[in-house]
This record gives sequence, structure tokens and C-alpha cells, in this order.
Amino acid sequence: MLPPVQPMLAKAVKGVPDPAKVGELSFEPKWDGFRCILFRDGDEVELTSRNTKPLTRYFPELVEAAREQLPERCVLDGEVFVALRGDDGTDRLQFEALQERIHPAASRIAMLSEKTPAGFVAFDLLALGGESYVDRPFRERRAALEAALVGLDGPCYLTRTTADPAVAERWFEEFEGAGLDGVIAKPMDAAYVQNARTMLKIKHERTADVVVAGYREHKTSTPERPLLGSLLLGLYADGELQHVGVSASFTAARRAELIEELQPLVCPISEHPWGRWQEWAIANPDRVPGTQSRWSQGKDLSFTPLRPELVLEVKYDAMEGRRFRHTAHFKRWRTDRDPESCGYDQLEQPVRYDLGEVLGGGLA
Repeated sequence: MLPPVQPMLAKAVKGVPDPAKVGELSFEPKWDGFRCILFRDGDEVELTSRNTKPLTRYFPELVEAAREQLPERCVLDGEVFVALRGDDGTDRLQFEALQERIHPAASRIAMLSEKTPAGFVAFDLLALGGESYVDRPFRERRAALEAALVGLDGPCYLTRTTADPAVAERWFEEFEGAGLDGVIAKPMDAAYVQNARTMLKIKHERTADVVVAGYREHKTSTPERPLLGSLLLGLYADGELQHVGVSASFTAARRAELIEELQPLVCPISEHPWGRWQEWAIANPDRVPGTQSRWSQGKDLSFTPLRPELVLEVKYDAMEGRRFRHTAHFKRWRTDRDPESCGYDQLEQPVRYDLGEVLGGGLA
């Protein structure tokens, strides 16, 4: 089995499913990192992303770890992650630190591989030795994976599993405190099917009332037909409006309606709470809109500022620092809310949990 290989995917469900109703399941933590198919054939190691792009050069420490810890010939499905230790002494997944590992400069890649080393957690087996496992049921793939990866203690790990939905419920609540993203359920009798939503995912879903502070135009927007791409969202902290993320995923018709509806709120950047940030030409610690980063690749990150008078309710899954970890989803307008009342205190904070415990105590 050689690259490219597309990973098996999951469809979202509400709540941990009952095996008595849907069939025998294996539950495991849902990691929040870069999905990765790892190929090893002797000294040759390749890492590829969910969309089959190469990741190998960015994680030299994982290439070396694979040579030392993994079977000589194997193809594994897993996740690349970065964990950092907080002031409370617990380790937690840090997606932003992981994103920083994707850098064009070899010198910076080498430096970051030592400063913020990555780990790899395996959760499925596609091939071992000269034998393909993709057509075998998950119960057989898992048994072979456990036998092949026994004793791993990092930076390569084997994810834990359970057949008990009550344990999965507990993991769903506790492991978020370590930065994990929910729980995955795999049918025990299902084969591994590339790019098919065979698995089930149970993710955290919350709502927040946020202030609409601006918008960016869609990449297909034209002067004749302007279209909204995303709404820039804010929350108040200590009297200042902080950038908390974006909301997107609108239909083309709705994009045209929204950009027209928002025109009365357009204001000069000099009169906007984020006006002072326009003086910065590079990325900054607050990840404010309009500033560049290594991810922007020269893209136009300018935005149209709006007077912060509208409140919107959004759905989000989790926070990463002071921002939504992923794009928030538009839910409804909240004309009954005062913008200044939209602060961070409304957000649910998960209880901190040590990632080392999730990995079975293997994180030093």
C-alpha cells in the first residue's frame, strides 16, 4: 500500500450511540490535530495529511520516532498533535502550536521540532508487513494493532478504546479538559473504506452570543455582485472588544443578502475598536483581523469594519485560548441583546484534564 491514501471519515451524531440499537461499537477519544496516514517501509517514512498532502518534512522527530518505535513495514491511520504544559502542571493539546509547525524554512522546522515536538497517536491499521488489513473488520484490525504497537510510550502512541458506552460518556466529558474534541465510534464489523463516512463522531456543541464587528468578502465576490464571505466576531473583555473568530458557510443567496443588510453599519477603520491594529504589518499574539501570518501566504486579509451594534448567536465546539477553535456557525440574530453584555463569562470552561492520563500516563 503506497501513498496517496485517503482516510476513512466520520459522520456527526448527537450523543453517544447505544450499541444495543446500532450494533457493536468501539469507542475512542477524538483527537484535535492533523489527521495523518503514516507509511513505513524500513528506513523510509512518509506522513500524509487528510487531503493526501505530504507532511513528512515538517515533523522530522516523528520520522525518527517511527523508525525506532513502529513495525518495519506498516501503514497506520492516526493523528499528529502537539501538547504543551500549562501553569497548572497539566499537559493539553495545543492546535495553534501544531499549526506553527507548518513552515517553509528548514531552520525553523528544526528549531520547532525541539521546542514544540509533535506526537503521533495511532488508531487504525491499514497494512502490516506485506499484508493489507483494509478489508478486515475493525475488531481484527484493532487486535493486530494492539499486538504490533505494544509498549509504546511516546512520541508514538496507541489510542485507548472501550466497548462500554458509559465509559465513552465519561471520556466525552473529561477529556475535553485535555484539549480533545469528543468521541469517535467505530462499528466493530466494518471494513476500512477510504473517504467514506463509516465512523460516527460525537462532538461538543455550545452556543454563544457574539458581536458582529466586520466582514470579509467571498472569493467569488465581484463589484457587480458583492458577496459576504465571513462575519468577524467579537467578545468584550475589560471593556475592549476582542476578536474571537469568524462565522461562515452561507448560501450564495444569503451572502448577497447579508452584505446588503450590513451596509448601514459600515464605518471608517479609524472609528472602529480594532482600528489601532491596522498599524501592525505582521501577525501578533491576539491574532487580530487584517494582520499577516505564515498561513496567509500574501492573501488579502483586509476586512470591512462595522459599528459593533449587532449581536449574533452562534454554535461552536470549543475554545483555543481566547478564540473559537473552529469556524462558528450562524444560528440567529439576537436583537434583544446589548453588545456590551457579550463577554467571555458566558462561555463554558471545561475542567482541566491531563493529556498524559488520556494517553495512559505516557506523556512525560
